[in-house]
Amino acid sequence: GMNAFIHGLCLASALGMALPANAAIKVLATTSDWGSLVTELGGDKVNVYTATSPLQDVHRVDAKPSLVARARSADLIVATGAELESGWLPVLLQESGNSKIQPGAPGYFEITSALRLLDIPTAVDRSMGDVHALGNPHVQLDPRNIAAAAKALSVRLAQIDAPNAAFYQQRGADFQARWQLAMTRWAAQVATLKDVPVVVIHRDQTYLVHWLGMKELAAIEPKPGVPPSAGYLAGLVAKLGTTPPRMILRNAYNDPKASDWLAERVKAPVVLLPFSVGGTPEAKDLFGLFDDTLRRLQAGAR
Repeated sequence: GMNAFIHGLCLASALGMALPANAAIKVLATTSDWGSLVTELGGDKVNVYTATSPLQDVHRVDAKPSLVARARSADLIVATGAELESGWLPVLLQESGNSKIQPGAPGYFEITSALRLLDIPTAVDRSMGDVHALGNPHVQLDPRNIAAAAKALSVRLAQIDAPNAAFYQQRGADFQARWQLAMTRWAAQVATLKDVPVVVIHRDQTYLVHWLGMKELAAIEPKPGVPPSAGYLAGLVAKLGTTPPRMILRNAYNDPKASDWLAERVKAPVVLLPFSVGGTPEAKDLFGLFDDTLRRLQAGAR
């Protein structure tokens, strides 16, 4: 009688500990930027795992068994979308067998669904290299994009974890307030970079260049994802001889060879940028990503 009842109570509380009602929701973010954003918006109510490292090219990722296991247990996938992860995410979602995170379900969220993209091509064919039909998906380096994505992602978190909706609303509002303050601070630094001529490697700095109003003179890759030939590089040196760049922008994940080679010939410094959260030691979170990027650009523009 009583013993069985007490045993039942102990069992219930033991099970209760195994399945807490307020367990953190499991989020799988495709990049460190979105992992950082989910952490800003979700705090201790989210348990975030990031699928890629900031020193990796996000176009090229393997759907490893360890990653499939993470997808299998995820409540929410936060991806860039616009085909950035098209080489590996569909395979990962399929292998996971997790109905919660399939496209169309509340547990699948694309950052680009909240944004207007740049570089939308009028026509696309394979000869153009790794061209994205839906527009340029490397959206994280314009802080206005982060603000818009944060708004939509806060709503989605509240939808998926309804009991904590008020928490996500409050936390989302707090993030927006801190982000607006930071944007005001950055705007003062931005003025010094307007019209500064630069060379990029791959068109994944388009949003940064666009936000800052810098002048992109050329890209080291003749087409996205296509390494430059010797002939193309020689032509680039000739072209830049008449209109020299102030700096050559290299992302943390890029191979330094081509940019170093060009820098020597056009006498412009290579400025290493984090590109993503964690790309440099200083870019610890989204705020640090922009602080460090602007600091490095200002040093290069002097």
